[in-house]
Amino acid sequence: MSTVQSNFCGAPFDGIADTYDSTFTYSRIGQAQRALVWEALEKAFRRGDRVLDLGCGTGVDACFLAEHGVKVLGVDCSSEMIMVAKRRVSSCGKPSVELHVLAIEQLKQLRDRAPFDGIISNFGAINCVEDLRGVAGDLAALLRPGATAFLCLLGPNCLWEIFWHMAQGNLEKAFRRWRKSGTVARLADGSVLQIRYPSVRSLSKAFAPEFSLKSWRGIGVAIPPSYAESFAVRFPLAMHFAAQADALLGRCAGVRGLADHILLEFVRN
Repeated sequence: MSTVQSNFCGAPFDGIADTYDSTFTYSRIGQAQRALVWEALEKAFRRGDRVLDLGCGTGVDACFLAEHGVKVLGVDCSSEMIMVAKRRVSSCGKPSVELHVLAIEQLKQLRDRAPFDGIISNFGAINCVEDLRGVAGDLAALLRPGATAFLCLLGPNCLWEIFWHMAQGNLEKAFRRWRKSGTVARLADGSVLQIRYPSVRSLSKAFAPEFSLKSWRGIGVAIPPSYAESFAVRFPLAMHFAAQADALLGRCAGVRGLADHILLEFVRN
């Protein structure tokens, strides 16, 4: 299959493709948060399953699933991210991973590849999507009935973020996720990107009736956001206990919604 080109959002993420792994994937915080997501993926998918990875980035999750015998089609709107992902897949020797340049808004182009046994979208790709209802309809056409869709995105109420930026006297950043219209993110190369922070309720509504929300949890209640990596490096023991606490707090009602990310598990009706 030839690479499908996308013009939706590639440029902003192209500028951070070469540094994404060093700033997040290999960071203490990135590893701790991703481990919680992987725990859920490992339980849900079986050897031989076909999974679509939306916003696959540098291919870390795709390689993890491939190591467990899962066949993965990874798509990302950034051609530079896909280039990094292809190098990772090649070095890991995972022929069961296929990668293409494609925006989430262009999922209709994958209908000839359906049905998939599951879908994952990790660490914020969904936050860049404006038309959630449209994406839900496109995903429904790609999944078999009973299939699982995992969406991990930035939550609207991050307690760590509020305290972190308030301590620095930056009230604008402390409460930026509360803005109804979202925020404008300025990336390292000067590119800008509109980020939205939908609630669990609004996501559940947007994905109905094709999908039912089975469960959701917080990722990063005790574990801080990635920009607090200096804290994680300076206080490794505290970071260790935070990771252990997150495994419990992320499932506690009333607390899980205060996490950096939220992980939702939908079932295709």
